[in-house]
Amino acid sequence: MTHALLDPTDDLARQNEKLLRISEVLMNRVEQATNDSGAAFAHFQRAAMLEDQVRERTADLERALDLLHESNARYAAANDEKEAARRDLASAIETIKEGFALFDDEDVLQLSNSRFGMHMLDLKPHLKPGLSFDEYSARVASSRYLVLPEGDTQESWLARRRAAHRNRHVMFNVAMRGDRWIQVSEHRTHDGQTVVMQTDITDVMRIERQERETLLDDQARLIRATLDHIEQGVCIFDTDRRLIGWNRRMAGLLLVPLERLRMGADIRVLYDQLGREVEFQGDMTLADVKEWARTRSGREPLRFELRHRQGRLLDVFAEEMPNDGFVISFRDVTAEREAARVLHEANEMLERRVRDRTLELEDALSVAERANASKSRFVAAASHDLLQPLSAAKLYLSSVQEDIGDAGQAQVLGRAQNALDSVEEIIDALLAISKLESGAVEPQIRRFELTPMLRQLQDDFRPHADLAGLGLHVVPCSAMVETDAFYLRRVLQNLIANAIRYTRSGKVLVGARRQRRAVRLEVWDTGPGIPKDAQDDIFKEFHRLGTDASAAQGMGLGLAIVERACAMMNLPLELTSTVGRGTGFLVTVPLAGVRPRGPKVRVRAQ
Repeated sequence: MTHALLDPTDDLARQNEKLLRISEVLMNRVEQATNDSGAAFAHFQRAAMLEDQVRERTADLERALDLLHESNARYAAANDEKEAARRDLASAIETIKEGFALFDDEDVLQLSNSRFGMHMLDLKPHLKPGLSFDEYSARVASSRYLVLPEGDTQESWLARRRAAHRNRHVMFNVAMRGDRWIQVSEHRTHDGQTVVMQTDITDVMRIERQERETLLDDQARLIRATLDHIEQGVCIFDTDRRLIGWNRRMAGLLLVPLERLRMGADIRVLYDQLGREVEFQGDMTLADVKEWARTRSGREPLRFELRHRQGRLLDVFAEEMPNDGFVISFRDVTAEREAARVLHEANEMLERRVRDRTLELEDALSVAERANASKSRFVAAASHDLLQPLSAAKLYLSSVQEDIGDAGQAQVLGRAQNALDSVEEIIDALLAISKLESGAVEPQIRRFELTPMLRQLQDDFRPHADLAGLGLHVVPCSAMVETDAFYLRRVLQNLIANAIRYTRSGKVLVGARRQRRAVRLEVWDTGPGIPKDAQDDIFKEFHRLGTDASAAQGMGLGLAIVERACAMMNLPLELTSTVGRGTGFLVTVPLAGVRPRGPKVRVRAQ
């Protein structure tokens, strides 16, 4: 009941007053009650208990009232501190030179200084706490002091401004009336509030503009100087076909009076000159040029030639610029065309001389071929005729040598026999080269196994190798190849003989390496090697590496026969050599059923 009768919102004095009134009413009721009911004493006890409770409640309320007074005092002190801090903050932001405003996390203006929005007098009265950012930005967009960028509307500027506000940090420049500029900087704090700073950058912008204008003036002077010093004549027109740039070279080439060339002059100045002074070459006409110039954008580059009445030939090139203007250049190509004409005539004369010379060379070549054929036939006939008396002389020497008992005379006869063998070998080589050069030899292609040929070569050259103190190793190969067996044997004979002749110690190795579609026959020796600068000459006739080699050791025809025989059989020939270590000759022979790719000689030096 006590809780129902008391209002918690009443102050402590009012609650005590109510409790005392309740106690008094209860006591009166107890005293007025009849003793016949037998409950008087019980009522008294309840009254006493209520009085105790009232007393305890009163004490609690007094303590609560003390705490409330203390809290109110602290709140008042805190509120005073807050107001003092707010005044200090207002004083602090008032001292800064920039405009300052603070929006809370709900984008409501909390405070600002007097410089904030000072360039927008129609905005200044509305800058009060409680102003939302959307209303603030809308009033800025509609301010008569704001200068919108070219092509912008209030709506588009406002949309961009609100979109930028969503970023944590943004900075941009705003143009104001009176040629003033404001830099706006926004920064979002960690608790979601937004600080907006406005800085007057008018002086900075004016200095930059002045520097830019100075730079543009310098660039204009530089461009003018450049145009005046280039070889081409140049004129530049804007999108309205007004003259905005030219050089003296253009005026000189077209004979345009300088007084007619002024900034902003109409393009008719150029048309008049083109109509009077020049003649268009090819299919281009003045009407085509005018139509091209009238086009506002998307012009394709234009090139044509003009013949000036003074005889000069001008190459003209017109091209559109990024701002829809265009530039036309004129270049005097008279000397170039004259040089081209003279060069063309010289080329024709040289072509005639080349044709005449070619006919002369063809006649000389025909004579040389006939002479070479006659020489080859003569060498073949002479070699054949010489071999018969040589064979007879060798037979006579052999028969005489058997009957002579004197050792000295026998030695002389032996040397004579060796000399005749060398002569026979030389004549036989000359005969072989003559046949190969004459083209009368046709390779007899057939299939055969390499083993018998290699075994026969080993038997033939073993005595020669033993006599020279060399080891001869021939590795057998059972591959079936397809080529001319006679000339392949002749090639290997010459290579082995050459290796034994020029190797003083060591060995000569003959073998074969199987490849994918061929077999490579290789002849290696441990001789002195062939220097790099001599590797191109060893296949020439009568060329020998050793200057001290005697005629008995050959006349240097073996490798010449090897090269010509390999070319005749379409067999690639390779040479690899290391000075001081030896030389290897490699002949690639196709396997049976594989067509050879063609002859070549490849030299690999190490």
